[in-house]
Amino acid sequence: MAFSPLLFKVRQEREEDHPAVYQVIKRAFEEAEHADGNEQELVEALRSSNAFLPQLSLVAECAGEIIGYILFTKVKINTAVELALAPLAVLPMYQRKGVGKALMEKGHCIARKLGFHCCIVLGSEKYYPKAGYLPAGKFGISAPFEVPDQNFMVLKLCEDAVLPSGTVLYAEEFGL
Repeated sequence: MAFSPLLFKVRQEREEDHPAVYQVIKRAFEEAEHADGNEQELVEALRSSNAFLPQLSLVAECAGEIIGYILFTKVKINTAVELALAPLAVLPMYQRKGVGKALMEKGHCIARKLGFHCCIVLGSEKYYPKAGYLPAGKFGISAPFEVPDQNFMVLKLCEDAVLPSGTVLYAEEFGL
């Protein structure tokens, strides 16, 4: 059966989705080039943190099956509260079919409505720029760890947004 991007929907995660989301994240990162293997455990921890925003915990669902997941959590940049995207996970058989892009677009839209100005991500310099992410260093935003400039990125959620500058402070659940 051919997969069509029109056959899935993006919606807010529900509690009963947690076991399926755990498996999606685990399977998505099993063969990832850069992964620590604990991404699913991080999500479990973040759900009970002060950084968690239920509106920004989203799933992609196809024929009743969870096929993708994205989470945006609160971070601090200097005194501003903004967002971090981590993780974005899509089951391997559904990758490169628009699922990740749809999850990001929905999340970015919700984030704008919630009044956030930007979102940071640590990820592939080949993938995230397609969604508008740029090296965060160009905006005076730095990671709290060593990382190549091209892999630590930021997205302005609104054209006219004034971005804060400084070092990103992640939720303690990230273990940084």
